[in-house]
Amino acid sequence: MTIAFKYSLFAILATLLNLSTQEVVVRTYDGSFAIYLAMAFGTLAGLVSKYLLDKNYIFQFITTSHREGFRKFTLYGLTGVATTAIFWGFELGFDSLIGGKIARYMGAIIGLSIGYGVKYQLDKRYVFARQA
Repeated sequence: MTIAFKYSLFAILATLLNLSTQEVVVRTYDGSFAIYLAMAFGTLAGLVSKYLLDKNYIFQFITTSHREGFRKFTLYGLTGVATTAIFWGFELGFDSLIGGKIARYMGAIIGLSIGYGVKYQLDKRYVFARQA
């Protein structure tokens, strides 16, 4: 499998996990800020799963200690801030402009697709740069 194919497959899996987690949250809690809580939990689920997949199968990066692993995960999360803003912007934008769950999730899919494209470049250059 090519890296592009694997990365795309993992992005789809992480997107499905993200949106599934969001759906569980909004079905469990329908109070104030439910959408934002769902987006936060979905983002966290997608972040952790995508980090593990990218680290092990895309970049084949081996950490030598828990400390290094924590630093890599932290850097991975920090590079995801801008891409998360893209994703959340599309999700909330579609919810605001069109309205409804389907529109919100379509916005999320578009935002995540753009975000993952940007994220790959950031990770390749800054997070998982070649090991010495």
